[in-house]
Amino acid sequence: AGWVSGLTTEPAHRESGPGEELRLSQEMQSKISSLRGELEHLQLQVLQEREKYQQSSQSSKAKSAVPSFSINDKFTLNKDDASYSLILEVQTAIDNVLIQSDVPIDLLDVDKNSAVVSFSSCDSESNDNFLLATYRCQANTTRLELKIRSIEGQYGTLQAYVTPRIQPKTCQVRQYLIKPLSLHQRSHCIDQDRPVNTLTLTGQFSFAEVHSWVAFCLPEVPEKPPAGECVTFYFQNTFLDTQLESTYRKGEGVFKSDNISTISILKDVLSKEATKKKINLNISYEINEVSVKHTLELIHPKLEYQLLLAKKVQLIDALKELQVHEGNTDFLIPEYRRILEEADHLQEEYKKQPAHLERLYGMITDLFIDKFKFKGANVKTKVPLLLEILDSYDQNALIAFFDAA
Repeated sequence: AGWVSGLTTEPAHRESGPGEELRLSQEMQSKISSLRGELEHLQLQVLQEREKYQQSSQSSKAKSAVPSFSINDKFTLNKDDASYSLILEVQTAIDNVLIQSDVPIDLLDVDKNSAVVSFSSCDSESNDNFLLATYRCQANTTRLELKIRSIEGQYGTLQAYVTPRIQPKTCQVRQYLIKPLSLHQRSHCIDQDRPVNTLTLTGQFSFAEVHSWVAFCLPEVPEKPPAGECVTFYFQNTFLDTQLESTYRKGEGVFKSDNISTISILKDVLSKEATKKKINLNISYEINEVSVKHTLELIHPKLEYQLLLAKKVQLIDALKELQVHEGNTDFLIPEYRRILEEADHLQEEYKKQPAHLERLYGMITDLFIDKFKFKGANVKTKVPLLLEILDSYDQNALIAFFDAA
C-alpha cells in the first residue's frame, strides 16, 4: 500500500463548453490505453503474488512474518455515570474485538458504537471467566468505544483482544486493571462534617510498601511514593457520592469513610496484600452507627428513581395496547399519558442502565452485611428478608430493618 506520484507538463484538467465534444488526440488516446494496460498488469501481478503466498503459507516449511500494528487505547473513569470508558484506536480497520474479564462487570450501551456485540456463555467457577463478549465491527471502523461498570470489592483484570482486517490474521492483547475501589476518583477536598468510620493499620512496613497497597486499591494514585514522610489523599465514590480520606506514613495508615463497605473492602484487601509480603498488621477500627443511615439516605434518591423508571417501563406495553384498542388516550389519567409521550426516552434510558437497580440492591445488601460483620455477627440468613423490603421499598422501613436486625 502507498502513493503513486508523477510529474507532467500536460494540463491536469481539460474542459469543454455545452454542446462541445471533448476530442482526444491520438497521442492522448495511446497514453490512456497504455496506462490501462499497466494497471491491468499490476492487478494481475497482485493476484499472482497473493495466490503464491496462499500456497506457500500452507507448506510445512513456510515462515510467515506477523504484521505489526499500533493501538492507541484509553481506559478512564467517567464521573457523570460512574462507568469506565475504553477507547481503542487502530491505524487500520478493526475486524473484531474480544472482551474478557475475570471479574463481574456490566457492558453499557454507547450511542456512537455501530459494532454488533455477541455474548458467549462462560463458566465462572472453573476458570474465573465472568465475561466473554465479541464486538464485530463494520467495514472501515478504526475506532471502538466501550462503556463498562465494575462492582467495588471485585477486582481483577479486563482484557481486550484486538484483531484488525489485515493478512495474515494477527491479534494484540491489552490489559486493564479493575481495582478493589474502582469507582473512586481523586478529589481535592471532602466534607468534614459527615459521620465517618475509621480503619487504622500499624506494623513493620515502609512508606513505599503502604503506598503500593493504596495504589493497588485505588485509581489515580501515582506509581511512585510522593516526597515527604506522610501523605493524604481524598477520594469520592462516583456512584454513591460517599467519600474516603487516606493518610499514611511509615508504620501507620489511617482510612476514614462515611461508607462502612469502603472500610470493609480496604480492611480485607490491605490485610491480604500484607500477608503476601509476610508483614504482620495490627488492625483497629471505629464504626459510627450514624454513617449507615447517612449512606442509605445517599442511596435513597437513586434507588427511588430507578424503581420508578422500572415501573414506568413495565407499564408502557399495556398502555400502548389500551391506546390501540380505544383509539385515543383521553380516558387515561395525566400521569399515564405522560408515560406514553415519553415512552421512547424512558425505554432508551432503561436500556442504557442494565442492572442499575440490581447494583443498588447489591450495595445495600453489602452495607447490611458489613455493618454486622464489624460487630462479629453473620446476618446472611436475613438477606432474603432485606430483599423483600427492597421490592416494596420504603425508606423508613429499610432504616428500621437495619436498626432492628
